[in-house]
Order: sequence, then C-alpha cells, then structure tokens
Amino acid sequence: MKTFVCIKRVPDTSESVVKVDASGKDVDSSKFSFDINDADNYAVEEAVLIKEANGGTVQVICAGPQDSDVMIRMALAKGGDSAVRIDDPRINSLDPLKVAKVLAAVIKSEEFDLVLTGCMAADDGGMAVGVALAEELGVSHAAMVKKVQVEDGKVRVQRELEGGISEVVEITLPAVLTIQTGINEPRYAPIKGIRQAQKKELKVLKIEDLGLDENEVNEASSLIELQNLYMPEVVSNAEVIEGEPEEKAEIMATKLVKGGLL
Repeated sequence: MKTFVCIKRVPDTSESVVKVDASGKDVDSSKFSFDINDADNYAVEEAVLIKEANGGTVQVICAGPQDSDVMIRMALAKGGDSAVRIDDPRINSLDPLKVAKVLAAVIKSEEFDLVLTGCMAADDGGMAVGVALAEELGVSHAAMVKKVQVEDGKVRVQRELEGGISEVVEITLPAVLTIQTGINEPRYAPIKGIRQAQKKELKVLKIEDLGLDENEVNEASSLIELQNLYMPEVVSNAEVIEGEPEEKAEIMATKLVKGGLL
C-alpha cells in the first residue's frame, strides 16, 4: 500500500497580533511560530494508521522553504518512510491549482494507492488543493473525510456534509482523500522515532526536477492575483433602547416595521 500525504507549514497566530506588512500583500510573520497545518496533522496520522493496518509505505510531500524541514522530520518520526520537499520561489503558492500541479508532478513519478491531504489550510482557509490534486492525477476523490476503511482495491469512507449529515462512499483505488480534523488522535513522535527520522530520505527538488516549466506554475500564468490585504474596520451599530418595558417594546416594534422586518 503506497500512500502519499501532503502537508503544509502554517503560522500559529493564536498568540500574536496579525498585521499587514509594508508590501500590503502579506502579513508580518516575524513574530509568528510555524508548525504543520492542523488538518494535515490528522492526515499524517491516518496515513500511518493505514500503513500499520495494511502494510506499505508513507511518503510525505511538502511545497515550502527549508524551515519546513523540522515539520517534515516530525511527520517522518511519527511513521513516514521518506519525504520530498519542493523548494522553489517561482511557484505561485496562492493559487491552489498551481500547488496541485506541483504536488501531482511528484506523485505521478511513482505508483500510488492513496493520497491524503488535510481538508483545509489554517492560514488562508482554502479547501481546493486536495480536490484539484485529484483532477491533476486523474483519479476519484472524497473530501471532508472522517472515517477510512481500506478494502481490496477499494476504500470505503465516511465524509461530512452540511448540517451534520454524513455520506458513505466507496471508491476504487487509487484515490485522493481530504481528511477532516477529529478523524483520529494524532500521536506524539517518540524519541526513538525522532532519531530515526534524521536518517530518513528527504529529497529537495526544483520545478525542473519535476519536468515542469516555470510558466506552468508561476504567478504570471495564474488566473488568481492578490491585489492587497487589509485589516477590516471594526464598527458597531448596536443601539441600547432605554425606558420602561412598554416603551421599549413600542420603539422596537416601530424600528422593525420601518426596517421592513415585520
């Protein structure tokens, strides 16, 4: 069973003030700490669980800078067998279609059964890379997956729909799954695993190594353009109605009628 799991390095903004930088097209990340995207962490755990239950290998893929290596090594320490990092500033990382094309170029070079990604990126809230990756690979997919069962040549999954509804689908392998948080309980990397991870293969590639041309994945070829970022103005239109209950009720009724709500 050959499984690929795609992960992303994202900033932790929970204890930092988010500010737009001088360029107006990015945030000031100088005081951020970075770690694996939350949903991707669950995808790593699910890939390792599949490996433990069915045998095979898990290969980790990340498109990101050298600082991503610590995060990648932690995924290897938890049970990944090898990793590939695509480090090329020419990739338009804001465009999920370009990111998917790059990830697919890595996966197409080998046989595979499953590709797992997180269902959502914590930094930009995007959910398109996994689905676009399936299209690039020409295989079926299931999104927002919360339960996985691998069978002979197939995978049976339960996926989350709107309104708390679940859907069970059966997909012929190979396939792409985007993993929902809460599907499992991600393990901590053991000390022994961390030591072993330092010896596992981590290839660093450029887009030429993947057989891609710069004009296939750069900003100039993208239909998405980031014009500017800004912090929305926080305003309040709340109005406190004073007076006796009868007076307040009359004022409220008048406002609702004039506002077209009654």
